[in-house]
Amino acid sequence: MNKILCLCFLVLSMSCSAQKDLPKKGWISLFNGKDLKDWNIKIKGHDLNENFANTFRVEDGIMKVDYSGYKDWNEQYGHIFHKNKYSAYLLVVEYRFTGEQIAGGPGWAWRNSGAMLHSQAPESMLKDQDFPISLEAQFLGGNGKEERSTLNLCTPGTNVFLDGKLFTTHCVNSSSKTYDGDQWVRVEMLVLGDSIKHIIDGKTVLEYTNTQIGGGNVEPFDPKVKVDGKPLKEGYIAFQSESHPVEFRRIDLFNLEKYMSDQDKLRGVVADLLAPGAGR
Repeated sequence: MNKILCLCFLVLSMSCSAQKDLPKKGWISLFNGKDLKDWNIKIKGHDLNENFANTFRVEDGIMKVDYSGYKDWNEQYGHIFHKNKYSAYLLVVEYRFTGEQIAGGPGWAWRNSGAMLHSQAPESMLKDQDFPISLEAQFLGGNGKEERSTLNLCTPGTNVFLDGKLFTTHCVNSSSKTYDGDQWVRVEMLVLGDSIKHIIDGKTVLEYTNTQIGGGNVEPFDPKVKVDGKPLKEGYIAFQSESHPVEFRRIDLFNLEKYMSDQDKLRGVVADLLAPGAGR
């Protein structure tokens, strides 16, 4: 009897150990901390991969958005895209805002950036297009005076369903707290095809489904790309330059695509990934 119990305990322990190891094995560092070789850049008014004024750079292991080489803002909204397309994943990002906004930047863009999810390919953007068709997990920094949640949602050229209803307003706030100053903030985005959750401090602060192309707030655009009503279940991941300096020290992804055909297994893997102390 004791031998059987010991054997069962050993098998259970090995199973639990394997589950705990799972989150540590499948992570991909999209940003290598050294250079931008796996990234493509598109800045409004400039050709693909023209990194105007060295806007996007790597210094001391950090990806930075910097405007020291600009004479004026001139609405030169920029985005840096990872080279690979994804459809299902957990994305972990650590960011912080620094310094002062460039003169001429719009008031709404003060300490404002974001991760563009399910984005159109950078090469499909027009030269003067301001934002990629995408779902923006918006990052906001506090001003020390009022509540300013982060991990909000903005929808350039897209629509979503909130609480089972079509939502066409451009932006909606999350339930997160405000993060003031230059502190590093860690956020997570769980993307499962056309369903997305924004997570911070282990709590889901916003979730939406039925992601699709539609609506406004992106111009100009190629009508062959912006097909309103088309489900949006995959795309590229990009980060913004919207006139305020911002830094990224971690951009890691756990690819969940191979689990999408087995919902029970998917739920188990996601639970392990999001469990406290999972190593993510």
